Amino acid sequence: MGTQVSPRYVALNELGYRIGASHHNCTIPDDVVSHIRDLHEYEGVGYRRLAKIFSISRGAVQKICKYRLRAQAVHQWRRVP
Repeated sequence: MGTQVSPRYVALNELGYRIGASHHNCTIPDDVVSHIRDLHEYEGVGYRRLAKIFSISRGAVQKICKYRLRAQAVHQWRRVP
């Protein structure tokens, strides 16, 4: 008997492409992205300080906060083995 692998789900946009943390090139988890946005919007933490806290570039933090990066909505979830 082989081992049973539990299925996982990936997020897809309206075109069927993987988005967010389920994308194969993703390096920043979804919870970190939402935490960055919350700290910037509600606490007023600046881009440079957020970049140091999370060890990512200031430009990436700026794009995340301005919804130019990681801004797609999940259209559907697909189960993959």
